[in-house]
Amino acid sequence: MEKNRVLQWHPGFRAALRITLREEMKYLEMYEEYQLSRKPLQIDILILKKNDKVTIKKSIGKIFRTYNIIEYKSPNDSLSINDFYKVYGYTCFYQSNTDKVMEIDPGELTITFVCSHYPDKMLRHLEETRKIYVEKQGQGIYYLKGDAIPIQLLIVPQLSDKENYWIQKLRTDLKAGGEIRSLMENYEKNRKSKDHEAVMDLITRANREQMEEEKKMCDALKELFAEELKEADEKGIAKGMELAKRIFVLNAQGMAVEEIARECGVAPEQVEKLIS
Repeated sequence: MEKNRVLQWHPGFRAALRITLREEMKYLEMYEEYQLSRKPLQIDILILKKNDKVTIKKSIGKIFRTYNIIEYKSPNDSLSINDFYKVYGYTCFYQSNTDKVMEIDPGELTITFVCSHYPDKMLRHLEETRKIYVEKQGQGIYYLKGDAIPIQLLIVPQLSDKENYWIQKLRTDLKAGGEIRSLMENYEKNRKSKDHEAVMDLITRANREQMEEEKKMCDALKELFAEELKEADEKGIAKGMELAKRIFVLNAQGMAVEEIARECGVAPEQVEKLIS
């Protein structure tokens, strides 16, 4: 808990948001920690759509109009009733804090809440007191219907891994193995991008134990199956992974190192290194 409290999640989320919307950022303007007034009132993210004739195709941006206010909660934080009214109030203040009346058309505002935990208490309150109800639009995307302002709720762990990959990975519970290997492969393709670098740095620090576990596994596999990995073909890697899984299963069943080595046809020293 302590390590997660000191992590700066907001910059990572902003970078992941830019990555997710990168194909359509030419139609958008993004302002971070936008100051609502000279006093310390600010919203997490303001996205302005520059061309009202353009429809954002990304699932998380389909709701967007001209002025889009986004509130992000880190994985250890929850979305409360007070948070809803704070952001709603900031949105109204943003609309009204102009030199001219109706300079910002209220019909062109939207609100997006992003969090890691489904806010049951807040949603029950909204339904009971304001007749606002939830309508699921897709994986991790919920529209709050019944208010004059279009509102959506994004639940990070539920988001589509295909369309919202880097936002969906802003978690503290990534799984060692396939998920982290896939993450590393995706990052490798984009390692020259500053946004990808910022997101990956945050994810790595937030999932330090899982990353260390994966690194340990990879190092052991490289030594244990050097010949297969040296060939770098899918057949050799698959063989090595299957053998590693077999060793872990037998070890979990309580089989002695020497027996595992005989069963799998490897040296006892190799088994010890892999399971230690």
